[in-house]
Amino acid sequence: MNANQYRWFEFTLIFILLPLLGFGLREHLANWLIPALIILMSVCCMLLLGDPHFKRFRLTSLGQFSAVKKRLFSFFFLGALFSGMFYGIIHQGNWFTLPRNSFNDWLLLLLLYPILSVIPQELIFRTYFFHRYKRIMPKKAVRIIVSASVFALAHIVYANWIAVALAFLGGLLFAYTYAQSRSTVVCVIEHSLWGIWMFTLGIGSYLDSGAFN
Repeated sequence: MNANQYRWFEFTLIFILLPLLGFGLREHLANWLIPALIILMSVCCMLLLGDPHFKRFRLTSLGQFSAVKKRLFSFFFLGALFSGMFYGIIHQGNWFTLPRNSFNDWLLLLLLYPILSVIPQELIFRTYFFHRYKRIMPKKAVRIIVSASVFALAHIVYANWIAVALAFLGGLLFAYTYAQSRSTVVCVIEHSLWGIWMFTLGIGSYLDSGAFN
């Protein structure tokens, strides 16, 4: 097995077979998703840091943040405004339910979500993916689309199409941002903004343990 074949095998194992396995075992995984995500992140980080061709400054540098910051914040503002109005119309009963009904849990979300969920996901699906598979997917546009696709596939564990669709759209956005900025930190900022907003708004109900039932 040559280097390219090995990378295809690794890609298939991590980004296709593992999510499908998770989907099959989803009823038993409600309390294990975050630990599994952190374990996978640790493995990916070990491989990245052990690769002499990986530029470690991508993990901590803002990279080309100046090239994306205007688009990042303006798009988030417009998207948050539109989604807030639209979701309020179609699902008013669930509108801002978390901060209204469980303010302490919402504050805990603000603190823990970026650390336990966003950082692992960005390291796996953006930083690791873009570096590790550049050899077998040399075109940046292909990596953006495939990254978004496997990011969406990972969300089938929630067993609802809304989670998968939102993950694909978010995956496209975050992958595009990484391709432009070449910075994990920038993607973590953007992902955190959108994720916290979705949970605050109420759409996060599609991404909790209740989705397994």
